[in-house]
Amino acid sequence: MGTDEDAAAQQGPLAGMRVVELAGIGPGPFAAMLLGDLGADVVRVDRPGGSPLDAAPESDVTNRNKRSVLVDLKHPDGPGAVLDLVARADVLIEGYRPGVAERLGVGPAECLARNPGLVYGRMTGWGQDGPLAPHAGHDIGYLAVSGVLGMIGPAGEPGAPPSVPANLLGDYAGGSLYLVVGVLAAVLRARATGAGQVVDAAIVDGAAHLSSLFHGMLHAGTWHDRRGTNLLDGGCPFYAVYATSDGGHMAVGALEPAFYARFAELLELGEDAPAQHDLPRWGELRERIARRFATRTRAEWTSLFEGTDACVAPVLSLREATAHPHLAARGTFTGHAGITQPAPAPRFSATPGSLRRPPAVPGADTGSVARDWDVPALLSPGGPARTPEEHR
Repeated sequence: MGTDEDAAAQQGPLAGMRVVELAGIGPGPFAAMLLGDLGADVVRVDRPGGSPLDAAPESDVTNRNKRSVLVDLKHPDGPGAVLDLVARADVLIEGYRPGVAERLGVGPAECLARNPGLVYGRMTGWGQDGPLAPHAGHDIGYLAVSGVLGMIGPAGEPGAPPSVPANLLGDYAGGSLYLVVGVLAAVLRARATGAGQVVDAAIVDGAAHLSSLFHGMLHAGTWHDRRGTNLLDGGCPFYAVYATSDGGHMAVGALEPAFYARFAELLELGEDAPAQHDLPRWGELRERIARRFATRTRAEWTSLFEGTDACVAPVLSLREATAHPHLAARGTFTGHAGITQPAPAPRFSATPGSLRRPPAVPGADTGSVARDWDVPALLSPGGPARTPEEHR
């Protein structure tokens, strides 16, 4: 028979941690999902009536590994039920605009009064202070003002607008991941000292922090503050994307001399091709590389470069990526509750994360959470559904 330690190991490195998530959209739910993937017991507090943005909750993978309860924070009994959860939690995550949680009676002061060791994670775009803090925004705007969006776009087209990188760089890289790092750091301190604190995770801060390398290069004069003129922003012909004869694309990242030599050999660039670091002839080199890639299909080039150190890879769609042989061998994607989705990451040798629950359906777990967390008040607060508070 297994021990309690064995059971905890099967649930992930955060087994035993309790997290309350006040329902929101975007980076907050993703951060809570990540904690849940790593074993935390995540309870999502949903609103009666749901949110107008909540479509097909059973397909919302960012709500996997969570349980959901319904609490109307506008009802007189609502804040008390949430505070009862907070009293038993290690972490709370909310993504309201600054001041909203305070008006609802579940702000940091109220929560830390009930649980002095609580880590109160706040996820916003602009942060808790500053001129833009009270205003609405989205990923694309946060990237724009942080200088990150201006770095991304087609090379050789200085007048073209920057490319929109979905909401991966802002919401999830600059937002969710920084919130998780901050929360876990604060939990370590809370467990050592008994003192909780507030974590102010702003997407503008995280996105700006992600650009640290480039600010250093800018200061050193090795990075130009113009898109498409640098080594890593598409300005370099051997770090770029090229079209194939069938409309597909290949990504080239042959930076190091040895890798570039192998790339040039397999692509058959020719002995008279411009040298790798002959900057005045980069335009000519780019054209030659483009002409070569246009002679074969993506599949043909993939077969040629696969398994070499030329650093060339096919550009795959989301569906195609799930079937890539390397990702399949590693189990990077998995099936759960009928949904093909990314498996938990990163990986742990002793306490791996796992997919234990399908996406939470609002309110479906109220009874089990009330029992497991010993919060009977969850079974009583209600009142009519309210208009959702604005987020971020």
